Amino acid sequence: MFDYLQYVRQENFPHIWCAGCGDGIVLKALIRTMDKLGLSQDETVMVSGIGCSSRTPGYVDINTLHTTHGRAIAFATGVKIANPDLNVIVVTGDGDATAIGGNHFIHAARRNIDLTVLLYNNYIYGMTGGQCSPTTPRGANASTAQHGNLEPAFNISGLAIAAGASFVARGDAYHVKKLETLIGKALQKKGFSLVEVVSPCPTAFGRRNKMASPVKMMEQLRDTVVSVEKWEKMTGEERKGRFRTGILRDIEKPEFTAEYAKLIEKMRPEE
Repeated sequence: MFDYLQYVRQENFPHIWCAGCGDGIVLKALIRTMDKLGLSQDETVMVSGIGCSSRTPGYVDINTLHTTHGRAIAFATGVKIANPDLNVIVVTGDGDATAIGGNHFIHAARRNIDLTVLLYNNYIYGMTGGQCSPTTPRGANASTAQHGNLEPAFNISGLAIAAGASFVARGDAYHVKKLETLIGKALQKKGFSLVEVVSPCPTAFGRRNKMASPVKMMEQLRDTVVSVEKWEKMTGEERKGRFRTGILRDIEKPEFTAEYAKLIEKMRPEE
């Protein structure tokens, strides 16, 4: 068993997350994976925007930036270009990354810049008032949709694939060991890597949608997850109400900072 306390800022505990929230589960999965990979705490930077998930940097003992709403990937891009040798992790949420931060998200994927993005998807704006996010399911209740959301939900992983990300995976807060494996592969990938983590929000989402308890929400998560291998064998009817987890894309393509370094070298004046 590793000493996870070396990775956290103990003075900032207890944390602010609600009972039953999946954010703490994802945090511990991340630091366990960092330990397994032997990532240097001094050479790793975590960047976040605004939201429940974006409070994560306050609890980890590495280099951290807690930035403005929707701009985490923009800040992280600057960090990575300034020092390409750093391991740069972005922690964000479904609202932070794909609503106000949507353009930064798709263009970082298009550039294939070497960032690892952990996107906690809890279907709602949890910290700022329970408003609809781009992933709130059609018909679900939110503070801005008290009679049911009329809009279809974003497929975040599908968006990243379409935009050009080299690695895209989806995990969940229940199947933690599988999540650690996905995070590990993302951290080791050279290029834009997304791990979408489906996570329960009992307070802002669960209460408004009459979900029985945090435990029941976790059980529902357990029962609706399907591996990518099993998904391919299912009919359209069998897929209804479920979602697939695992690696959705893993390809090799030029990475932005490496190509940028080549350009700088090309432009150097001859001596």
